[in-house]
Amino acid sequence: MHLAVVILAAGQGTRMKSDLPKVLHPLGGHPLVTYSLNAARALTDTRPVLVVGYGAERVRKVVGDRAILVLQAEQLGTGHALMQAEPVLAGQADTVLVLYADMPLVRPETLRALVQAHTRQGDTIITLVSVIADRSRGFGRVVRDASGNVIALVEEAQATPEQLAIRELNAGIYCFDARWLWPHLHQLPLSPKGEYYLTDTVALAVAEGRKVQAVIAEDPEEMLGINTRVHLAEAEAVLRRRINQRWMEAGVTLLDPLTTYIQDTVEIGPDTVILPNTHLWGQTRVGAACTLGPNTILRDTTLGDRCRVEASVLEGATLEDDVSVGPFAHLRPGAHLARGVHLGNFAEVKNATLGPGTKVGHFSYIGDATLGANVNIGAGTVTCNFDGERKHHTTIEDGAFIGSDTMLVAPVTIGRGAKTGAGAVVTRDVPPGRLAYGVPARVIQEER
Repeated sequence: MHLAVVILAAGQGTRMKSDLPKVLHPLGGHPLVTYSLNAARALTDTRPVLVVGYGAERVRKVVGDRAILVLQAEQLGTGHALMQAEPVLAGQADTVLVLYADMPLVRPETLRALVQAHTRQGDTIITLVSVIADRSRGFGRVVRDASGNVIALVEEAQATPEQLAIRELNAGIYCFDARWLWPHLHQLPLSPKGEYYLTDTVALAVAEGRKVQAVIAEDPEEMLGINTRVHLAEAEAVLRRRINQRWMEAGVTLLDPLTTYIQDTVEIGPDTVILPNTHLWGQTRVGAACTLGPNTILRDTTLGDRCRVEASVLEGATLEDDVSVGPFAHLRPGAHLARGVHLGNFAEVKNATLGPGTKVGHFSYIGDATLGANVNIGAGTVTCNFDGERKHHTTIEDGAFIGSDTMLVAPVTIGRGAKTGAGAVVTRDVPPGRLAYGVPARVIQEER
């Protein structure tokens, strides 16, 4: 059995009230369309066909070569949208799975179960996913006869009061027998709105005496479609709950899951504790037995084991084992803190390496610098790295002691075990073991 997947993504999404195509709105840090593409990839190695319309070029730039894109120039309904895939897929597959790009919560396991149910019954022409729910969310109704056979799908706008009372809803995900599908798409009737509905394929099949079946989804939340920003927020909450539950089951403590945001690309070691209002984004990697938060953001950052980060923002940074940061610190791209470093409140590090055991207590800026082991940086220290045209490097060797409010005017080197006095403005290198102070700083103590 060869499976082809078609993802319908042509709609503008007018209820989003946005110039951005609906399928590009972000959910959990990814465009909506990403989720259906990933689900398709989990089912087959064959690239899915993505039917695009509004904002097609913008969608194309995001999707790239992950799908074969076909254009629905006029949005004339879901049946018409699927017709656009026929030139690409006719004669290429036995079974065609159709889903929507605005249903990001559908799990690959649900789609796999649908395909298996469809192929298990060799005489089935259409197998669809339905859901039992009291809230219809605009879904059509699945109509069955007295024997339980599916005989029709009725759009909510066209349903009678009796049909509106039906709790089995059509989720809009279908498996079709490919040989039956393509010629019958051209037999779809034109709706009163001037569109061709994919739901009408069921009526065609039933009229021919062909078999149609529905697989009831176990989790109604999977079938949440995104039509408004309210739906987007609902989906975000479901996705966040899934991710957080997975990490708690893996040995991570979340003190308040409702205020913890973890992107699905993040990795976390066991026995880590995450406090409220903590956000972990991108390619962040957290070691074991760390404590993060409260009020902390980590983006594309790597932490070793037993690190503590409190009320701070870390972007593109690397922390080795046993590092403590914060509160109110900011690590910018290129910051590398070696084992046992302490970075205190209101300290900022950018494109700099701090050696093992180094301490930056508070109110300091370390940028474009290399600090050795066991350096002490006094409060108010600034590496003055930019002369208005170029960035310059500061080097502080092992065991140096930098007094409070020292200005290190780069390029400059502070030698091993050297010291600067409080308020010094250092414009020249300080040799190892020497003391410099004053404005501008002068070296006054001979090396011992």
